[in-house]
Amino acid sequence: MSLTRRTLLMTASAFGVLSLVSSVAVAADLPPLAKKDTYKVGFAQTESNNPWRIAQTESMKAEAAKLGYQFVYTDAAGSAAKQVADVNSMIAQGVDLIFLAPREEKPLIPAVLAAKKAGIPVILLDRSVDPKLAVAGKDYVTFIGSDFVEEGKRVAEWLVKNANGKTKIIELEGTTGSSPANDRKKGFDEAIKAAGGFEIVASQSGDFARDKGRQVAEALLQAHPDANVIYAHNDEMALGAIAALEAAGKKPGTDVLVLSIDGGKEAVQAIADGKIGAVVECNPRFGPIAYETLKRYAGGEKIEAWVKNKDKFYDTSNAAAEVSGAY
Repeated sequence: MSLTRRTLLMTASAFGVLSLVSSVAVAADLPPLAKKDTYKVGFAQTESNNPWRIAQTESMKAEAAKLGYQFVYTDAAGSAAKQVADVNSMIAQGVDLIFLAPREEKPLIPAVLAAKKAGIPVILLDRSVDPKLAVAGKDYVTFIGSDFVEEGKRVAEWLVKNANGKTKIIELEGTTGSSPANDRKKGFDEAIKAAGGFEIVASQSGDFARDKGRQVAEALLQAHPDANVIYAHNDEMALGAIAALEAAGKKPGTDVLVLSIDGGKEAVQAIADGKIGAVVECNPRFGPIAYETLKRYAGGEKIEAWVKNKDKFYDTSNAAAEVSGAY
């Protein structure tokens, strides 16, 4: 009798472990997306205070209209907390899939996991989240975006070849805690260090904003009057730095080399005008590749963890010809 009882307990225990393993396995699965003719999609945008973000939003909106999809759009206005609330609102509205451009790597994790728990797949656009806290293929479908480390590296490689004795660098960083700021710094700093002969005399966040970039550039130029290179993590801060240089009586492009990432029309024109040395594009036109990835996922394809955007490179050799095609 006791043997039977013990056998039953062991069997029950084993069944319980199997059930637990099974439930964990199910929880680890991505939410499915049914194959349909039309979808209700959410796009949780970070902010709309610069041409890059506006171009990205327009591309996402235009492609949704072209496909006949219902487009639910939110603008977090630079607030990670609001962006989390925006995603929760989309969950409540029952969207089929959420495209998320996370403002920062860690604060948006709860939003990603909440969508997964609600059975709504998430595709990250242009910025990623902390890979230690959320994983592509498990917690969200994929990250679509540029190689930010490579962008920083490409700027550094151009500088090494074209410095002409200019070696003292001010670095204007993007939003603290964001993946493009982290990675563009990493790619540039490591390549500059490996090249030797250069010094980053100051590095401070300008929050990817033109006026903040101008203010930070003004302060750092006063503190380091011998600086002769400004590397900005985006065009907006680079254009702010140009204003700061001109206000200080310095000639951008001659007295101080200015380098940037993004590739907006104004920055590409500034290359043609001799004020910026080089710009690595960060392509904002996500619409076609974003919705194509949605369709692939709905069709049952296994999506790679990183869908890479291709980026151009602008300098004096092609800027004048490329201005019209820049965003």
